[in-house]
Amino acid sequence: MKMTTEEAFVKVLQRHGIEHVFGIIGSAFMPISDIFPAAGITFWDCAHEGSGGMMADGFTRASGKMAMMIAQNGPGITNFVTAVKTAYWNHSPLLLVTPQAANKTIGQGGFQEVEQMALFKDMVAYQEEVRDPSRIAEVLTRVIAQAKRHSAPAQINVPRDLFTQVIDIELPPILAFERPAGGSEAIAQAAALLSKAKFPVILNGAGVVLSPGGIEASKALAETLDAPVCCGYQHNDAFPGGHPLFAGPLGYNGNKAGMQLIARADVVLALGTRLNPFSTLPGYGIDYWPKQAAIIQVDMNPNRIGLTKPITVGIVGDAAKVAKAIHAQLAPNAGDTDRASRKATIAQTKSAWAQELTSMDHEQDDPGTTWNERARKAKPDWMSPRKAWRAITAALPRNAIISSDIGNNCAIGNAYPTFDEGRKYLAPGLFGPCGYGLPSVVGAKIACPNVPVVGFSGDGAFGIAVTELTAIGRKEWPAITQVVFRNYQWGAEKRNSTLWYDDNFVGTELDEQVSYAGIAKACGLQGVQCFTMDELTKALAKAIEDQMKHGKTTLIEAMINQELGEPFRRDAMKKPVKVAGIDKADMKPQQPA
Repeated sequence: MKMTTEEAFVKVLQRHGIEHVFGIIGSAFMPISDIFPAAGITFWDCAHEGSGGMMADGFTRASGKMAMMIAQNGPGITNFVTAVKTAYWNHSPLLLVTPQAANKTIGQGGFQEVEQMALFKDMVAYQEEVRDPSRIAEVLTRVIAQAKRHSAPAQINVPRDLFTQVIDIELPPILAFERPAGGSEAIAQAAALLSKAKFPVILNGAGVVLSPGGIEASKALAETLDAPVCCGYQHNDAFPGGHPLFAGPLGYNGNKAGMQLIARADVVLALGTRLNPFSTLPGYGIDYWPKQAAIIQVDMNPNRIGLTKPITVGIVGDAAKVAKAIHAQLAPNAGDTDRASRKATIAQTKSAWAQELTSMDHEQDDPGTTWNERARKAKPDWMSPRKAWRAITAALPRNAIISSDIGNNCAIGNAYPTFDEGRKYLAPGLFGPCGYGLPSVVGAKIACPNVPVVGFSGDGAFGIAVTELTAIGRKEWPAITQVVFRNYQWGAEKRNSTLWYDDNFVGTELDEQVSYAGIAKACGLQGVQCFTMDELTKALAKAIEDQMKHGKTTLIEAMINQELGEPFRRDAMKKPVKVAGIDKADMKPQQPA
């Protein structure tokens, strides 16, 4: 069949149902963008490629459907790096299309030339370059299949002069793979361990959300065993929050009840998780990881099993399939040992934490530091971060999709919102990029237009994505709601400065004359500032109503005091020691190069 290379490319996208593309227009791919409208493909032209990549990540995480990222070769493509690595650790199957400089000029250091394959080598699960125009459909089909197989971004690199060529090809068939269900011997070992367990605990990770039926399968297993279910860090939607066995997220600012319960475990089923380090670090002074427990780890990627923690049984497989297989092989009396006392312990531990969390109004200072005390006195009428989160949860609809940025105030909120189903909580993941909250929730709204969405960011992180306000106000973009915690500081690093650097705040202070609400208004959006809990609850409720009923985007500045939460990495920091000493007098004048 005769067609042009760009027609072949777009026909493959159509066959895979890829309807949404994120990026900034560039001449290198205009042959395919020109036929996007005719193909039923929407091109979302963002303000910055990095944000566009995070929109694609939010789209895919909220919907389970693949999205595509594309930009001009060279500087347009390099702007995708952070977003692609973020999607990699968020296990998002994205298609990264990188138009390349023309074959005849590669290696000459020409305009907008860079080694794009080398650039993304550590960022994607698979990459391939098109070497001949007749292979463009074959390579694209394989790259899409690899992205789905690995649940991660995959890259196709296309020299720009390969477009607009006439080729004679047959479009290749779609490659599909059945997810593995685990080895029979390992399943039997896991079932035997759980059947005899006195205090089994299930730890759900992202794999439970990504697996069709994963949450329901884990719920059925938990109910048979009466086992509490914890969630990995930033995977709060991996189990229904209203379920009596839900024990909440582990890790930084997570659920203390979950930490206390998993510490008692004699058997842990780590389901669909690579056991990332932030899901096992101590919290609230509790070193909760049960070092004497038998650990059953289930992951689709065999290379990640046993990587961060010693395990007893490793199972390579899909979370839902493995959970169902284990469930089917449980002994008839599985979970019966100490069942009544275990259920009572779960209920009592959860109740005590719920009461404690409700009463937590402020952040505590470490011994020898006084910053949080001073922050409260400096702005006594402004909200604390925890009061702001309580006000927010009072207004959030149960069906909302939320996104969170990296940073101190967003992380303080880790223990607050819960969800009834998966694909509702979008967090930046273990790559930890700032500027994720706004673009990811925009992508989620594009994917789920009938669902309310709310993004959350600290004011430092939001500054990285603020340019997107200039893009998303256009009529073709959906309405969203964004909350910015406004305290005029880079909070996480400022907490480090108070603990290890004697309040020497280098680079932590933001401009107090900048109004993000004002910028939103200048971009034709709604902007509002809130200083009290009541104001914030009412403003968020109205913003969501305006989003859903009137198609209006609102940015809310939640004005909070400068209290600082627990540092992200106590394990990675230490007090500096002066040895040689530093003196300004040692600075020498520099000669021009």
